[in-house]
Amino acid sequence: MSVFSTESKIIITCNKRLSPYLQQEVEELGFTPTRVFQTGVELQGTVTETIALNLNLRCASQILYLLKSFTAATPQELYDELVKIEWETLIDFTGYFSVTSNVNNEHILTPLFANVKVKDAIVDRIKSVKGIRPNSGADANKTVIHLYWQDDKAEIFLDTSGETLAKHSYRKIPGKAPMLEALATSTIVATHWDRNSTFINPMCGSGTLAIEAALLATDKHPGLFRMNYGFMHIMGYDEQIFFAERRALKDKSKKDIGFKIIATDISQDAVDISQKNAKTAGVEHLIEFSVCDFEETDVPEAPGIVMFNPEYGERLGVHSKLEATYKRIGDFMKKNCLGYKGYIFTGNPDLAKKIGLRASRKIEFYNGKLDCRLLEYELYEGSKREPKEEI
Repeated sequence: MSVFSTESKIIITCNKRLSPYLQQEVEELGFTPTRVFQTGVELQGTVTETIALNLNLRCASQILYLLKSFTAATPQELYDELVKIEWETLIDFTGYFSVTSNVNNEHILTPLFANVKVKDAIVDRIKSVKGIRPNSGADANKTVIHLYWQDDKAEIFLDTSGETLAKHSYRKIPGKAPMLEALATSTIVATHWDRNSTFINPMCGSGTLAIEAALLATDKHPGLFRMNYGFMHIMGYDEQIFFAERRALKDKSKKDIGFKIIATDISQDAVDISQKNAKTAGVEHLIEFSVCDFEETDVPEAPGIVMFNPEYGERLGVHSKLEATYKRIGDFMKKNCLGYKGYIFTGNPDLAKKIGLRASRKIEFYNGKLDCRLLEYELYEGSKREPKEEI
């Protein structure tokens, strides 16, 4: 079987609550999902088709291609099924592979044990056919095999991504408590921003929101920043398909925009980090960076959106100080951002009440394991304070 030309089930994973935005991306690429669930999207396709998916998707984590589904109640039964697969046609015996897993089986106390059984089956099969064994370990930068095993139902996948897609490869300096790039993109998409009007990101931190806004506005995709994927280490890979897809991405991306993207932070270090990250992403010329308190952020004439991702007291900051900050954010949006739509991403409902404005939408996200909301505010003349705001 040539996985590059044979259709099978493909699972595209994402962080919890990002699947609606992932689904939108997948459909825009011309694929039809057969299932959408809380942490991913399922469709049918070949490994060749995963090349375009890997290079284009902003909200995804891993793209998994199904090799085999089977029943296995015990580790030995798992091994017996896996050793039947023709691994010698997938993994070069001079190569390197790693194993990841999602396991819930009564015989498995640690996923590491399941990973070892997968590794043993692959090594034993290739050694029996080729007389030599491939190397294996924990690094995900070559061939990656993924096991999904729940009770006695098992599925074995090729992870065509390898390293996660949720990090977009331009952020070399993360800064303090950075927002994951896939999450940042999803929050911007959730605003329904038209990608053709002002985008303001006060308290920008490491610059992720402003950079992702610039990448969306110029139609630059994460595949332009990365040169290694799991599919490259599967036997039968044709690099010309990858380079053709990458050239197409480069050709369609825009170099300039006709509106402002503004990012400010009171910390010189944060702005320096943001500028360096923006330069790596090739969008530093599209973002106006300033060192200032957020209240001094320049707000051009509407329309546009203003988007905050302030501290919310879980890892950084002092709660009483943050209460005053959230009140100031609400006052800034009410006084300075009329005609805009305002957004605040927070994981602290008590602090959100201090904003003093009524949210028109409350969009659910997770930041890691923390339950968060993206709060939307219509900033019209005479916006009323609502100190009892709840999320």
